[in-house]
Amino acid sequence: MSTSTTPGQGPKRAVALLVAGCFFMEMLDGTIVTTSAPRIAHALAVPVGSIALVITAYLVTLAVLIPLSSWIAARIGARAAFLAAIVLFTLASAGCALSSSFAELVAMRVLQAAGAAMMVPVGRLMVLAPAKPGDLLALTALLVWPGLIAPVLAPLAGGLITTYASWHWLFAINLPLGLVAFLVGARIVHPAALPAPGDLDVIGLLLAGAGLGGVTFTADLLAQQRIAWPLVTTVGLPSASLLAAAIIHLRRTREPLVNLRLTRIHTFRAALAGTAFHFTALSATPFLAPLLFEEVFRWSPVHAGSVVLLIFVGNVGAKAFANRLYARYGFRPVLAASTAALAASLVLLGLTSTTTPLVLLATILLSSGAGRSVGATGYAAVIFADVPQSEMRHANTLSLTTQQLGGSWGVALAAIALRLGDPLGRLFGAAADARTAYAVALTLIACVALLSTAQALRLHPAAGQALRG
Repeated sequence: MSTSTTPGQGPKRAVALLVAGCFFMEMLDGTIVTTSAPRIAHALAVPVGSIALVITAYLVTLAVLIPLSSWIAARIGARAAFLAAIVLFTLASAGCALSSSFAELVAMRVLQAAGAAMMVPVGRLMVLAPAKPGDLLALTALLVWPGLIAPVLAPLAGGLITTYASWHWLFAINLPLGLVAFLVGARIVHPAALPAPGDLDVIGLLLAGAGLGGVTFTADLLAQQRIAWPLVTTVGLPSASLLAAAIIHLRRTREPLVNLRLTRIHTFRAALAGTAFHFTALSATPFLAPLLFEEVFRWSPVHAGSVVLLIFVGNVGAKAFANRLYARYGFRPVLAASTAALAASLVLLGLTSTTTPLVLLATILLSSGAGRSVGATGYAAVIFADVPQSEMRHANTLSLTTQQLGGSWGVALAAIALRLGDPLGRLFGAAADARTAYAVALTLIACVALLSTAQALRLHPAAGQALRG
């Protein structure tokens, strides 16, 4: 962008907020269907279990197409790609709302995800590529919040919509939002031209797309209540092999679809690994917390969903001071502290019971939300600290792909950890009940959060110095 306005005001901030709004729509649509599955299944005359495909098709398409988004933006222009993606996402949302059969709904979900796979990566690229180092922290703070709060709000929002309206409104609400996003985008989005890309790396696209899509589908299979192990093996092993082949190809080819050679940069490598672990842990929390309150505390779904909103309050509250913490203390100590706080909150949540005072439970959930928010904001910014301007589109793609995979695997890992909770609890002499299973599961997820802490400690003490302003 040609403007030199500070990120706190003017066009840069306006575009960042627009992209953040689009990101919120994408993330909300990825999970809002979950609580509405019985109503949709009844309306379309299919088994409830089949509705999982509506979610899976969306997530797999995102994983497959995100790596292609930056090449398209460089080829046809970021503005054209961004506005076209909003149109596709909005029209596909209308198609979802008007679907009269299960096949139509799945097909429209694939188109919807195709729009989302371009809309958010290209939008982030427009905001971050021309930004000065001192502006990155403020801009990424705006861009990262939808990925934190949408998974927390989605179950309650989906339940309220299907209870008091119709399941069609799960998708129809995107129509006015998409129209506003397009009109605002057409008015304020005027990014600078991106460097011309080379020829499309077709081999890299096929290998990465098939590998990422298969791995995402495998994660979804592992998150199901009944795991079809033959199908997991049939899909998972070839997908992992394709992903490994894609990594080898992308490292060796001259003009790769995504430049993995960026991992030679120590800050980028540590932050990318930290992002993977952090987003895996934070996406598991909104999955486990409502189930804990419903199955152990015997709360109603609405009661459980309402209390889980305290995580959202913690996210928003922490956003107000996250930038100041990084500006004052630096990325390494604040990232280590915030990710460790997330891990501690998960362990404490597993120790709660029906006798736990509400104020203590609220403190734990608020702390969890704060750890999620501060950690995600820091990783989203410091990952670009030492990336050359010419490689920003590749760094942006790798960052978003890692977040997407972390989100998918977080839910799968939470489901697996919950299944392991009972036998592991008995192994250590604990009572064989639901509370033990959740305590063990949350502790296992806390260990993943600590892996993110370990990556934060690998950062150089001066990492991200230029981003602190």
